[in-house]
Amino acid sequence: IFRFLLTMSYYQLSVQNWFSLHRLQLLYNHSIQATFNATRIYAPASYSYHCEHVSSLQRYDALLIPSSANDLSKLWEVTFIDFQIQGFNIQEGHFAYAKDCASFFSPAILMGLVMSLILLLVLVYALHMLIHLKSLDRHYECKASPAYFAQMKDNDMGDEKEPLRSSGNESYELRNQQFSKIYI
Repeated sequence: IFRFLLTMSYYQLSVQNWFSLHRLQLLYNHSIQATFNATRIYAPASYSYHCEHVSSLQRYDALLIPSSANDLSKLWEVTFIDFQIQGFNIQEGHFAYAKDCASFFSPAILMGLVMSLILLLVLVYALHMLIHLKSLDRHYECKASPAYFAQMKDNDMGDEKEPLRSSGNESYELRNQQFSKIYI
């Protein structure tokens, strides 16, 4: 015989009654053979509780813990598969909507959140770089100006240039090599 010891409590934060499984007792020949304390098995009183595995084994997350070290419950391994319980507000012999024991943050969900955060950071960095990108045309307009040649007086030009002999065209060669300044 399995004996489930359930309690109901009212919680003001959720504004409703909740039931919880405190203890599981195994009886054989009308004597208690093993007692297990239940952990994390609770649900609103109008719901049922469902879990794929409720067990005393560590591989199934050990929701049932032996009540004492001296008890015979250490010798027992108890596992309920597709466990569902509802202690209160049972209507027409059917279970109500079930509160499941599965957590909201599985490793897959957690890795998806981490990857989304990394991708979001990359996107923000790319947008930051695009906003601060400057046009090349505008950049070169500010940095480069047309070559600047200093104005020379006509009388100075006579000293610095020498006529070249050519066939009818007038050409001059500059004697002084430093005649202009270029600013870039």
